[in-house]
Amino acid sequence: MYLFIHRKDLRSHDLRAFDYLRKRDEAGIHLLIIDPSLTRGERLNSHSGRNFLEQTAALIQSYAEAGKELHVLHGDPEAIVDALLAAHPIDEVVVHADYSPYSRRRDERLQQLIRARERRWMTLLDSSLADLVEFHAFARREEPYKVFTPFYRMWLSFIRQCYSPMGSTSIADLATVRDIGKSIATGFGLPEPVAERIGGTMQAGGADKSADLLESFVRERLSAYPEQRDAYGDEQTSGISRYLNTGALSARQAYEMTDGLPGSEAWVRQLAWRDFYLYQAMYHEQYFRYEHDIDLSSLSGRHFEAWASAATGIPIIDAAMTQLRRTGEMPNRLRMVTAMFLTKNLLCPFTLGEQHFRLHLSDYDNTLNRGGWLWSSSLGYDAAPYFRIMNPVLQSQRHDADGGYIRRWLPHLAHLSDKNIHLPQGNAIVDLKASRARAIEVYKTILK
Repeated sequence: MYLFIHRKDLRSHDLRAFDYLRKRDEAGIHLLIIDPSLTRGERLNSHSGRNFLEQTAALIQSYAEAGKELHVLHGDPEAIVDALLAAHPIDEVVVHADYSPYSRRRDERLQQLIRARERRWMTLLDSSLADLVEFHAFARREEPYKVFTPFYRMWLSFIRQCYSPMGSTSIADLATVRDIGKSIATGFGLPEPVAERIGGTMQAGGADKSADLLESFVRERLSAYPEQRDAYGDEQTSGISRYLNTGALSARQAYEMTDGLPGSEAWVRQLAWRDFYLYQAMYHEQYFRYEHDIDLSSLSGRHFEAWASAATGIPIIDAAMTQLRRTGEMPNRLRMVTAMFLTKNLLCPFTLGEQHFRLHLSDYDNTLNRGGWLWSSSLGYDAAPYFRIMNPVLQSQRHDADGGYIRRWLPHLAHLSDKNIHLPQGNAIVDLKASRARAIEVYKTILK
């Protein structure tokens, strides 16, 4: 018997683990663990928490529709796995790899437990489009890539020559164990608020939502994606990141449905950026340690609350932060603009913004969120140069010329002309020109 644990792979098909498990030709326990750290405090009702539980509900439905059993338990992963190993003849625990600091610590503890019980631990790569271990060997480099452009060129060569397509196994092809024992099921049962949240998101066809959204994007917007992806209207982007980042949709499916179509080159480049950040997390320990290794004491959180509460007096910044607070969404370019404004013009440490996005972004992913913040704050590998500071007014004028985005999220400014609606208001907390000059001097010192 095997134990398979779902993590950032909340789907019931095209999983590397499913192809592996099918070869075993035996029944196994399929499990999703709701870690208390994901539901305590603000996390349960945050946009990111709600999205995770919504995808959990869809996964439960997928299993049920296939006549299979997914056990969803709540508690410390080590305690749950220990109880299952003690109660069942499990000889192998199978998971997909994750390289965030928390995931590494969790998996180290699980491996120690499993070795102590003389069982096998199998980790498979699944979240990236390219197999990044095979890619690194393919590149024949002594040191991992630190710059995106050479990474991207080699990545494209790898994809063309060595790409491994979607898997053919679905949950319908596997046998799942229905009874794990009453004491385990009740001892690690879901708290009522979590169970209610999951039950409240159950809906017909919920498991197909991500695929339908991808198909709609390919049919209606992919061809215009290279020209329109920086526009601020939600309808211009794919909208699938919340599904990619929970694994409800695989990067392989996103790639295969678009490959070779008009507009796909720009789209695939975004998938490459996603792989680049995952690669950093795998091969560079400093990726999650920059705030400990670099002196950020010249920065402060003085203006953070104004930024977070959409009270900066810079219309495009306040519009974007309002959208984020209300919906959990924000166009990708505005994520860069707001992040750079916080870290450069307001001289706040990037960690404050990173933590804010963690709660408020529906599509939050630790690795990808950090990559964006490091880039915007001129830290990390291949980040924006310290002297590159996006002017939010110019960005607003260029990508939302008629001010429609601002009018939507800040209706009290709707009466302003197309020219004036982009300009700083009288209550603006910083002067853009002066704060830019100050940021250049400060970051020159930080990065010297």
